[in-house]
Amino acid sequence: QVQLVDSGGGLVQPGGSLNLSCVTSETTLRYYTMAWFRQAPGKEREAVSYISHNDGHTNYADSVKGRFTISRDNAKKTVYLRMNGLKPEDTAVYYCAALYTDPPKLATAGVLVHAWGQGTQVTVSS
Repeated sequence: QVQLVDSGGGLVQPGGSLNLSCVTSETTLRYYTMAWFRQAPGKEREAVSYISHNDGHTNYADSVKGRFTISRDNAKKTVYLRMNGLKPEDTAVYYCAALYTDPPKLATAGVLVHAWGQGTQVTVSS
């Protein structure tokens, strides 16, 4: 059974940074592509980024490209999402997810989700 535990959210001012963490198992990191999604109030959940379990390549939504960085530490069994230059429109609940495979398009990653984390709230406000 795949288990994902998200953490690291909080309240930050515009321009600030946060580092989200998703703790899982060694097996999960070996066999699943890991992704971060977010859901803002009144909006659909959207994929933000993923990191491939095959070769470690990464992909980002245009809205976060250049500001967010996804990474993984196999020894710590953790996937991270480093968020810099945060904007009010980044406010959302962020979810870690394990995907069956690399999505052909990031926008369609939701159909490949095998398991979700419980989510962590990120609020960007002055």
